[in-house]
This record gives sequence, structure tokens and C-alpha cells, in this order.
Amino acid sequence: MDKKVWLTKEPIDPNDCIEKVVRNEAGAVNTFIGTVREFTKGKRTLFLEYQSYVPMAEKKLAQIADEIKTKWGNTDTAIAHRIGRLEITDIAVVIAVSTPHRADAFEASRYAIERIKEIVPIWKKEHWEDGTKWLGDQKENKSYAKNMPSEEDMDHD
Repeated sequence: MDKKVWLTKEPIDPNDCIEKVVRNEAGAVNTFIGTVREFTKGKRTLFLEYQSYVPMAEKKLAQIADEIKTKWGNTDTAIAHRIGRLEITDIAVVIAVSTPHRADAFEASRYAIERIKEIVPIWKKEHWEDGTKWLGDQKENKSYAKNMPSEEDMDHD
């Protein structure tokens, strides 16, 4: 795969992201791996489902990579995010950022995950042990229990 940002229903191999950003001038490659956790706010999660508007989500992931390059300069970024059903401990997202120096790589990776949760149209549905479910944005601030996001919710420019 030639793309540096993508969504997939298949398991993510972190090395796929790392290999896309390794380069001679980079002295640091920072990798963030987000996994499905078992407990959310005291409730036991059985599994998650991620849904997305894929074309827009991939554009927003590319936008984040561009923002990182603008903010930190000499960077290269790869981001992969799963969609579909994920089990506990499955990898949900991998971010790899290469920079000449480690401080920028750490900061840029943190920036990337926070921006993903802010602007990328990916919705999380948690299935809990008590039979309840939660569907909403990735920051867990906005519920879409009654319906999917509106056009306004999907447009975060």
C-alpha cells in the first residue's frame, strides 16, 4: 500500500506505518499505538465497533499529517485506523512520526491522536457487559444514540 494514511477493516501491523516514515535524516521515529481497553468509566467493554465516512476520514487524516509538517517542519507521518468490530486489546490506531529530533516526534504524535479525536469522522460504538451500548464521537463527548452524526458534525474544518 502506497498511502500514508488509511482506514482498514483488517488488523494493523505497526511496522506498516513505521516503514512509511523511516528516512535517513530522521533521528527519531515515535509510534503511538491505541488499543481497545476493557473498562470505560467503570463499565466492562465486550467489544467496540468503529464506523466512518471513509473518504472524508482519510482526507482529514491527510490534513493532520499536513498540519504536523507545517507545525514541526521536517516530518513524515503515517496514520492507520481500524473500522469495524474490534475485540479487547486489538489495535485501533497506529501513528508513526519521524523527525530529526525526538522531542518533535513525541509532540507531533500526541498532536496527531488529539486531532484525530477532534476532526476525523470516525464514530465509536461500545458494547458493554450490562447490555447497554454507547455510540458517539471518539472524545466521548457527544452521543449519537438516536441517530448518526449530522452533516454539521462531519464538517470540522
